[in-house]
Amino acid sequence: MAALHHTQPSFNNQQLGHTSHKHGMVVEEIHGLIRVYTDGRVERPPIIPCTLPSNTDDIASRDFVLGRFTNLWVRIYAPRRPGNSQLPLLIYFHGGGFCVGSAAWTCYHEFLTTLASKANCVLVSVSYRLAPENRLPAAYDDGLSVLTWVKRVWSEGCSEQRWWLSQCKLSTVFIVGDSAGANIAYNVAIRLGSCGSLRPLNMKGLILIQPFFGAEERTPSERLASATATRTSSSALTLAASDAYWRLSLPRGTNRDHPWCNPLSAGASALLGLQVPSVMVCVSELDILKDRTLGFCVALAETGRAVETVISKGVGHAFQILHSSALSRTRTQELMSHIKLFIHK
Repeated sequence: MAALHHTQPSFNNQQLGHTSHKHGMVVEEIHGLIRVYTDGRVERPPIIPCTLPSNTDDIASRDFVLGRFTNLWVRIYAPRRPGNSQLPLLIYFHGGGFCVGSAAWTCYHEFLTTLASKANCVLVSVSYRLAPENRLPAAYDDGLSVLTWVKRVWSEGCSEQRWWLSQCKLSTVFIVGDSAGANIAYNVAIRLGSCGSLRPLNMKGLILIQPFFGAEERTPSERLASATATRTSSSALTLAASDAYWRLSLPRGTNRDHPWCNPLSAGASALLGLQVPSVMVCVSELDILKDRTLGFCVALAETGRAVETVISKGVGHAFQILHSSALSRTRTQELMSHIKLFIHK
């Protein structure tokens, strides 16, 4: 699996719009994370290290390639010592604005290893195609491909997958993600109604952690972020970075009112297509996305769907992945406890 984790060169000192690089001008950049040139070249410096799958005392993890041409792959986490009862299955999508990130990132590997142990579940972490090389809906397509793959390996009785499949209660599947991964989870759930039967998989719920949605109209928390225009230690997402991610990931010629970005652009009735009975939405108090997420929760509840909202006080975007303060660690443990209760109802 090491061959899957491509290392990009570190950035030089080139500035946006300058032409001193052999690949032309820099047409888009999110500082330290991604740089895009006029000839289409994309650079992603290895700012966050990757790690190979590993075993802890109670959780084993392994990687599997699903698509040789698309490089779609998953990392699966399951108990090393199966218990007497089958466990919920969580399909997890990482964050990164659709443009960066990997299931191999150390921060995700550590978070999901702990979550699998604390929440007593089996996890399939998806490494989907990234924008701008693969703009949306590529990531949504990959999400559905993973669900179809799980159904296929179960129906075929694939011996290579028995170590984790035998522990899954496939009638209790949850689609989960954080940030852009939560957006993917939501849009995969919306598409379930048109993708054919996935039996024996039964989608019991959706868990959206700081979901990455947007719109042309700013919310108060976004306007506040724009006014301060600084990245604080409490949040990993700025408004400028958010806008850049959308420019790089949405279909060309669209704006932030595209329904993949703004699920309320056509009114709350669009939420009626959500193919899950219950939803848990996790909000960070200091996240620039806070107000938009809370508005989404209200609209979702108005459709009659069961919505559980969890607010993490005193922390910002991606605190559970990128921050290591004592408060962040406490809030991460609380978040995992909420997830455990939700999936074992």
